[in-house]
Amino acid sequence: MLTETEDPMTERKEFVITHEIDAPRDLVWKALTEPDRLAEWWGPKGFKWIGCTLELKPGGAFHYGMASPGGLEIWGKWTYGEIVPPKKLVFINGFADAAGNLVRAHFSETWPIEIHNTWTLEEHGGKTTLTMRSYPVNATEAELANFEGAREHLERGFAGTFDQLAAYLARP
Repeated sequence: MLTETEDPMTERKEFVITHEIDAPRDLVWKALTEPDRLAEWWGPKGFKWIGCTLELKPGGAFHYGMASPGGLEIWGKWTYGEIVPPKKLVFINGFADAAGNLVRAHFSETWPIEIHNTWTLEEHGGKTTLTMRSYPVNATEAELANFEGAREHLERGFAGTFDQLAAYLARP
């Protein structure tokens, strides 16, 4: 489910997506925070995992690489802020190079370089509701407009990624 909210203090518009996963919160948390588990589901469908490093602590980073079916290498980086196991992850993410430096997205000169994310997990009856709230930081007007115009694409992309998470957790 996609909703749009505005923070009255900053007037920023957030991208918000919620996904229900048929798995307990502790297991979902492990899938979000352990490298071997992330490699099983994170990223666009059909991409191959190249590798990653993950240091789960405030100021630590998750730096990962994937290759598209056509061979394009894409790297990303999350820099963690707040970590509240198994309830909340707060991080800044962006596209990166193989060395971990944030870079422009390969698909757009006006995609925001940094995006603030808050992911929360709530368990109800053995199922987990994952809510992702995201917004650009340190962005130009053009970057903000590009992010705002990409909501439908973001919804489809993250819904697909979270479907992969659910399928991974459903495996025996």
